[in-house]
Amino acid sequence: MDKKNDQKNHYGLHIEDLLPILDSIGDAVFIDDASGYALWINKACEELYRIPREEIIGKHCTYLEQAGIFSPSVAKQVMQEKKQVSILHQNRDGKRLLTTGTPILNEKGELSKIITTSHDITELVVLQKKLETMQSVLQDLKTNEGKFYGGVIANNPLMYSVIQMAERLAQVDTTVLITGESGCGKGVIAKLLHEIGNRKDGPFVKINCGAIPENLLESELFGYEKGAFTGSNKEGKKGLFEAAQKGTIFLDEISELPLGLQVKILQVIQEKEVQRVGGLSGIPVDVRIVSATNKDLESMVKEGRFREDLFYRLNVVPIHIPPLRERPEDIIPMIRTFLQQNNQKYDENKLIDGEAMATLLRYPWPGNVRELQNIIERLVITTKADLIGPEHLPSYISQYEDLYNLGDINPEGNTGLKEILELAEKQILFSARGKYRTTRAMAKALGISQPTVVRKLEKYGIE
Repeated sequence: MDKKNDQKNHYGLHIEDLLPILDSIGDAVFIDDASGYALWINKACEELYRIPREEIIGKHCTYLEQAGIFSPSVAKQVMQEKKQVSILHQNRDGKRLLTTGTPILNEKGELSKIITTSHDITELVVLQKKLETMQSVLQDLKTNEGKFYGGVIANNPLMYSVIQMAERLAQVDTTVLITGESGCGKGVIAKLLHEIGNRKDGPFVKINCGAIPENLLESELFGYEKGAFTGSNKEGKKGLFEAAQKGTIFLDEISELPLGLQVKILQVIQEKEVQRVGGLSGIPVDVRIVSATNKDLESMVKEGRFREDLFYRLNVVPIHIPPLRERPEDIIPMIRTFLQQNNQKYDENKLIDGEAMATLLRYPWPGNVRELQNIIERLVITTKADLIGPEHLPSYISQYEDLYNLGDINPEGNTGLKEILELAEKQILFSARGKYRTTRAMAKALGISQPTVVRKLEKYGIE
């Protein structure tokens, strides 16, 4: 036996004795020679990289790297740098791996072998991300009071840009069109424009164009002369435009305005006067017009449901308010604010724990700020304990959290194709339910019928 083999026997083991031991461990082990050719891999390596050892042994590390089997090749880096190398990377299944290559030197200090080990740290990464999220939430709970601008919370850069635009527009009398999803705070921005502007000492008059019957809307907006119609006030009545004199009139849901009244609104903008129902002459009005909609007015113009000339008159300067799901930095300070308000309103002293706060932070809030405000009030009223936990949250929020915790679809974790397809379908429905307000809108977006959407929501227990 030569000197080299004697050294191996010094510990009572031959290299052949070590291979079964290496084959039994959970980490992937890969042995290359000094030139970078594969000598041996263990069973864990075959399973982790999904390739049989006969397709690896004898191949050069450069070939294996180009084939995408080991990408990048740690053995190649060890050969180049002559020292131990560790990297974080993914295998072809998307698993996160920590791989370390260690050079083995002979008696002359020359590279003899390269031992590479890989460890699956996917679960560790997921846990780390959850821990970081929780720590971030807790830190926010301690320090984040929120940045307020005229009662509006704007920690998010997109929302802060909205505030900056509102501050600039408040000093001029141009018409403003505020767009955004239902419940995102369009009315709050309209009020802010008035309160910080040069008309703040005048009235702020709001009218919901979709909440008043069409046959009454004209008289509400423009007023009427005495005896204008049966049942009218004998003295006549001022309209809301006259009531907003020297102030601001806010036309919410402007998209619901009938075409006939759109013409009259256009005349008010152009001529700066209104004509009462039954009146013969115009009445001068000095008002600023701010309108808002959650609809796509440009599409309505193309479809002939909204006048193009009025659209351009209203849309001189647009302000778009992002939905709450795009403003995660604003959610925690909003929760704190609404919690404080409702504690004071109902003489309570409720708190929300970190786990429940993290759940609320991940929820997509399809109803936006209005939904969040209502949920916090509901929790303060219905929770008996002083500490609100995840078990006190509404069931539909818990359903979303359960789906969130499922993570990506993994074929190995399901029993068959049917289960995988059902899971994918459930995830898609959850996502659509968070984005669209009605089952009809969901059906249109998904390209299926509305009854099918309702049936599938019932099937998966999605509220």
